[in-house]
Amino acid sequence: MKSSTYDVVIIGAGIVGLATALKLVQKYRLSLIILEAENEVAAHQTGHNSGVIHSGLYYKPGSMKALNCISGREAMYRFCEENDIVHDHCGKVVVATHPAEISSLNMLEERGRANGLDGIRRLSPQEIREIEPYVNGIDGLWVPQTGIVDYLDVAKTYARLIVEYGGEIKTNSRVIGFNNDHNLIKLQTSSGEIETKNLINCSGLRSDKIARLCGVEPGLQIIPFRGEYYEMVPEKEYLVKNLIYPVPDVRFPFLGVHFTRMVHGGVEAGPNAVLALKREGYKKSDISIPDIAYYGTYVGFWKMAFKYWKMSISETYRSFSKAAFVKALQRLIPDLQMEDVHPAGSGVRAQALSSDGKLLDDFSIVERPHQVHVLNAPSPAATASLAIGETIAAMAEKNFHLVKI
Repeated sequence: MKSSTYDVVIIGAGIVGLATALKLVQKYRLSLIILEAENEVAAHQTGHNSGVIHSGLYYKPGSMKALNCISGREAMYRFCEENDIVHDHCGKVVVATHPAEISSLNMLEERGRANGLDGIRRLSPQEIREIEPYVNGIDGLWVPQTGIVDYLDVAKTYARLIVEYGGEIKTNSRVIGFNNDHNLIKLQTSSGEIETKNLINCSGLRSDKIARLCGVEPGLQIIPFRGEYYEMVPEKEYLVKNLIYPVPDVRFPFLGVHFTRMVHGGVEAGPNAVLALKREGYKKSDISIPDIAYYGTYVGFWKMAFKYWKMSISETYRSFSKAAFVKALQRLIPDLQMEDVHPAGSGVRAQALSSDGKLLDDFSIVERPHQVHVLNAPSPAATASLAIGETIAAMAEKNFHLVKI
């Protein structure tokens, strides 16, 4: 390591931590290191998502999600162009398959226009089929701003640039202890002690635990939801041209199972949203008694469970039943058959939950003296990562008294 005492330590080398580090090393005169618990960057949420560059369609106008997604989306497209990262600005269709979904589709269209999405337009059933010939829909919405990319490619490029600008990334360094000694923060890690003047917590699935370790009460708890995917067999990929989404259930911060053409080839279908029994619970068999006890003793968890028990049973059933999963997909593409898809990967979403049982829908970032904690950064955080990085860098400039280059 180059420095004995760093100006800034970032905990977590996911896409938000990396984007934040990149903005800091580009703009300020400082020593910086990222501490990553795993043996590589982007090992969790960043490397296990559907690879969509989101438009900003779904988010409440004026919210942190909306503002950061809209500016971050354009920044992401520019970054991909400038760094020769494979991507496709392909657009997507959002499809209503039942009259009860029309009002929610109307709301999405209104939100999209309020968020400045020029070019979105309603689609008749015939127009839907002109874009996606095998989709069954009674009404639809065309969203031209949406695209696809591999966020692992993006994250690795962020990491390379950080090092080129003089920053450091230390893997296999899980933070396990914190001490604030006369305005000098000492972090105990699995690879030794690190001293820093300032700290930024971008630890995703462990953001609440890291905040508490650092003496900050987050006022929420992270609940892990596993999203499981199926992959279409190559001979049936013709059923999907680009991106096909259902009208989401407005009660939940999840978009529903959808079809995504992947930028490096292939078509994925999913994800669902089922409670994981371990923070990094990518498989059904991944179980951690301490993790279950951690959120099982949280009052907000039981309030959520009571409120959404029907949805929980449905999602769990779909997790164990391929037939139920495929039935949900057939609402969009009736010609899809059981043998047309097979199980693929999964991801785990860090979802913040308040003590009253509400699933937090917006980004949540908390500032404290010499500390910034990113407590809730689910989708579209990857799309918005450069914008979120700018937001956190501005907080750090004010809070950490940084000097611009």
